[in-house]
Amino acid sequence: MTGSETPQDGAPTTLSWLCHPATVFALVLLPVNDHVLKAAFPGLVTGKLSDVAGLVLAPPLVAVLLTLLVPRLPSRAAALAGLVSVGAGFAVVKSSGYAAELASSTWTVLAGPSLVRADWTDLLTLPALGLAWWSWTRSRRRPVRQRTARLVRLLVVLPPAVLAVAATSAIHYPYAVSTATLDGHPAISVGSGYSSSDWPASPTDGQWAVSEDGATTWRPATEEEQRRLSRQEVGQQQACAADEPRRCYRVVTGHLRVEESDDAGATWRVAWEVPDGQREELARRSPNPGDIHRHFASRDLVVYPHANGGHEVLVANGRDGFLRRLPDGGWQRDGFLFEEGQIGTSWDEPPRLSGGGPGDRQTDLLLAVALALTLGCAVAAFAGHLAIRRGGGPRWWGIAASASMLVAGIVLAAVWERDDDTLTFLAVSFVLAVGVLIAVAMIVRASYQGALRRWIRLVLTGLLCTALLAGLPLVGWLYGTPSRTRFAVALALLATVPGVLLATRIARLVDPARAFERRYPPRPPYAPYPPHGPYPPAPYPARPPTVPDPPYPSQSSPQ
Repeated sequence: MTGSETPQDGAPTTLSWLCHPATVFALVLLPVNDHVLKAAFPGLVTGKLSDVAGLVLAPPLVAVLLTLLVPRLPSRAAALAGLVSVGAGFAVVKSSGYAAELASSTWTVLAGPSLVRADWTDLLTLPALGLAWWSWTRSRRRPVRQRTARLVRLLVVLPPAVLAVAATSAIHYPYAVSTATLDGHPAISVGSGYSSSDWPASPTDGQWAVSEDGATTWRPATEEEQRRLSRQEVGQQQACAADEPRRCYRVVTGHLRVEESDDAGATWRVAWEVPDGQREELARRSPNPGDIHRHFASRDLVVYPHANGGHEVLVANGRDGFLRRLPDGGWQRDGFLFEEGQIGTSWDEPPRLSGGGPGDRQTDLLLAVALALTLGCAVAAFAGHLAIRRGGGPRWWGIAASASMLVAGIVLAAVWERDDDTLTFLAVSFVLAVGVLIAVAMIVRASYQGALRRWIRLVLTGLLCTALLAGLPLVGWLYGTPSRTRFAVALALLATVPGVLLATRIARLVDPARAFERRYPPRPPYAPYPPHGPYPPAPYPARPPTVPDPPYPSQSSPQ
């Protein structure tokens, strides 16, 4: 079926703009540059190329979405809205640090871990909007009039365009891989990663840096130094000081902890540590934390002499950065020596050990909301099961609801460790959708089985109260009290007890007789039959009048 474009219908023209060769080229260039070219050829050109491609692709995408949401919006108005909104938003984000941080947070929630930086030099790519405008002027002359062609372009081009704009380049987070000594000078291996399959596993996965002034300043290792460091043994779990042979240090695998000994390793005591509860809080404030016990843990250390006497200790702590023991005996978290995929010249601030709240743990906030609402929906589903059984309904409704909620709970438990924030966001969306659908289906079925309106109001009240009660320990967990996840989850599960008791009590508000009347409604009353039945009597001929028989003469007896 075909149809022509009406003056108020902008979809045919905006779809033509989205499928213009310049727009399609930008659609292909954007993911290739973000995920291939930037990694192979990091620099100014590949950095600005993504901005140019995004400025060419985003306006027609916005215009198409506007015309889909507002079908009668003229194409010219949609095109102007797309160009102005994209240009203004890009200028604000690139010129304001606060706007860039807000954009990063919003994009992280919508599309997974994302980083948007404020950079005035990116404004030099704004003329790319002129290319987008030129492609619009060419496209408006050839609108897509056939509805079949419009549907095909919508299904083929629109989803990749949305994914290309939403999927930003992968963010590489710094990683303290290993430590070593080179000619008596400390050396560190600094790497990076962004997912559970990309974190550094060995010192060769990072870049080596060497300090010649006692870990004050650092420089990248030369090729010769790289070869020497790769050949020698690095990654010591235990080492002793040269000036004090009986003073030794060791890392505790699986913990952010360093122990020391004054008797050459016969006995040990804790010299520095981040308690496990505090370490978990630290990790969950970090994006894509991965396996906490592996990546937020002390890996190895090195002991080297200080120029003014004494000794220092340098410890590689994975995603927590590097730790240093000063000559006076104090311990200092130095953070990372890392700048945009290469060795930096100064230390970045280490992650904050405590403080913050839900704003610093956005993915954990989504998990907390999902768990609280899922527990509330589970209570509502249990109440619906009791009501259905009391109303004489089939048992399989409760079995299906229990199985669905069990699957949702398993999925939520599997992503609670947060190896990958993008996967966590998708899982949370699935769990919320399943919980809400099951709760609604059970309530509707229970009402069909004879549940009164008062029962429905009490079930919804129980759902809300359960979610609020379960949310209290989870909110405290987001603020660090309790710091351990298992304690907060256990308290949230305990908060479902009042809802379960309420569901049991209100089951009596189901009237089985009402359910029977709904399943077998009474027949409508019929008109009574007439006196002679449903059909009129058949006509019969009239009988002749009855004539009495004549009297018989009496006979006398013979003489």
